[in-house]
Parts: sequence; C-alpha cells; structure tokens
Amino acid sequence: MLARVGEEGQRRSWPGITTDILEAALTPSSKTRIMYRANLNFARFHKYFDYLLERGFIEEQNGSNGRVVYQATERGRTLCEVIRLAQELFADEG
Repeated sequence: MLARVGEEGQRRSWPGITTDILEAALTPSSKTRIMYRANLNFARFHKYFDYLLERGFIEEQNGSNGRVVYQATERGRTLCEVIRLAQELFADEG
C-alpha cells in the first residue's frame, strides 16, 4: 500500500504520507530506505520524518552492523492503524 497516489492522480495527503513512512519503518531501516519505500523526495521526506521522530512515533536505534536505523514505535504503529481505519471509514462514505 506504499506510494499511493490519490484518486485521479492527486497528491497524497498528510495521512497518506504519514502512513507510508510509518509502514516503511515497521522494520528497522535507514532513513534512505524509508524515504525510497515511501516514495518521497528528500525535502518532503524530512519534513514528515522529523515530525514523526520528534513526537515519538519513530525511534532511532543502533543496527546490528553498528549503523543507525529507525523503526516505528508502538505509538507509531497505533497511529498508522488509526489513520488506516479512518481512511477506510471515509472511503465507505463515497
């Protein structure tokens, strides 16, 4: 479900981008890998990623190879589920 484009080719909204980043961070990954999985450019990715990191939805960890990786926290997984549920509820309205 990553890299969604809205109906009729419109740009993704805050909930869509947030969900894409959190889904990409469900497993420990580098920032670059998360950015590519979420299909975002550098500037847009950092705007959203930094917000999620600062608010505890994503956390920094030490990877097995000694490099820094990032992973969605329990709070981040909950946010992702809530956004998905809300999107489903609104889709049912259409």
